[in-house]
Amino acid sequence: MLNRCYRHPGFVYTQARFRPEPANAIEVAVRSRQGSKPYCSGCGRRCKGYDRLPPRCFEFIPRWGFAVFFRYVRHRVDCPQCGVCAEFLPWAEGKHTSTNAYMQFLAGWARKLSWLEVARQFHTSRDKVYRPVEWIVAFGLAHRRLGPIKAIGVDEIAYSRGHKYLTLVYQIEQGMTRLLWVGKERTVKTFEGFFTMLGQELCAGIEFVCSEMWRPCIRVIRERCSQAVHIPDRFHIVARMNEALDDVRAGEARALARKGKAPLLKKSRWCILKRPGNLTVDQKGRLQELLRRNLRSVRAYLLKEDFQQLWAYQSPAWAGKFLDAWCTTAPRSRIEPMKKIARMCRRHRELILNWFQAKGRISNGVVEGLNNKAKLTMRKSYGFRSPEILEMALLHVLGKLPEPKLAHEFY
Repeated sequence: MLNRCYRHPGFVYTQARFRPEPANAIEVAVRSRQGSKPYCSGCGRRCKGYDRLPPRCFEFIPRWGFAVFFRYVRHRVDCPQCGVCAEFLPWAEGKHTSTNAYMQFLAGWARKLSWLEVARQFHTSRDKVYRPVEWIVAFGLAHRRLGPIKAIGVDEIAYSRGHKYLTLVYQIEQGMTRLLWVGKERTVKTFEGFFTMLGQELCAGIEFVCSEMWRPCIRVIRERCSQAVHIPDRFHIVARMNEALDDVRAGEARALARKGKAPLLKKSRWCILKRPGNLTVDQKGRLQELLRRNLRSVRAYLLKEDFQQLWAYQSPAWAGKFLDAWCTTAPRSRIEPMKKIARMCRRHRELILNWFQAKGRISNGVVEGLNNKAKLTMRKSYGFRSPEILEMALLHVLGKLPEPKLAHEFY
């Protein structure tokens, strides 16, 4: 089977036998072909042998419930350029005790399951799962092709308590959605590091940038990617609107309780926050009852529902007229959270209207979908020991990195 599926020129599989330790293990003896000179692991040149090292075992993909090991007596070579060093082995790299095929096999499972679960399933250690992921990510980053990039999305996720964030940059073009870069913390210096990594030539080819309306982020995009159309994240605009509405509801509920009046807003949170089409029958009835009351929460709810009509416009000009009219109406309600939303919309009017220029060509909803996958990667492993390991895990799962090609796919 190995001669047919995992053959290496210059090496011969001589015999396979059951090995008493560890139990249920097959040991395959490997030797170099007679008359063939070994390769230097440093420069790759053929060199004459110097001496032999003690026998060493390399773990291979388990078959039929048996662990499989390659046993090989490695040469040392006398290289004119590199001096005396170990020979190059095509099935393993460096000082790894696992074959490349086995590391790629474990890394593939680590993309689907948590690292601890993979270690339990294949009777190995968590460290022996971490090393293949590290190896496959390093190979992918060294061989991936970045450009051309036309659209990127920027967001952050919390990876630990205490407001510790990672800045994530995705490529969100049609036919190519992947994680491009991970930066520690949510700072201007961190975000500038992405454009430095990308280079001026690739930055000049970016046409669309989707991000939240954070002032430092807007400034960096304007400075480093001025030719791109900057599109605000619609999700964050709607989320801020819902937060403002919930603040109004909670404040009014507390005020009614202090005055000793009937709890009109009790169990009404999701009635006014959810979309009308997603309401249950009971919630619809509760909402109809609330709309008959002259409450600040009801006025804020009507302003929120009125704002949702903005996203139905096709023309940026007509969308701008609607936005201006809404920003004039909202302050007249004398509801401070809604007045704050109106000031935000006026401040970022140009960015909001950019959303209509890119409508149909780019969707910032892709960013939220990829963020959910990133959070799922963290949840299934119950967190990671450091942000560096988390960065590696996210690139492994979401980066769509190239992998070494095997002579045969092992199933």
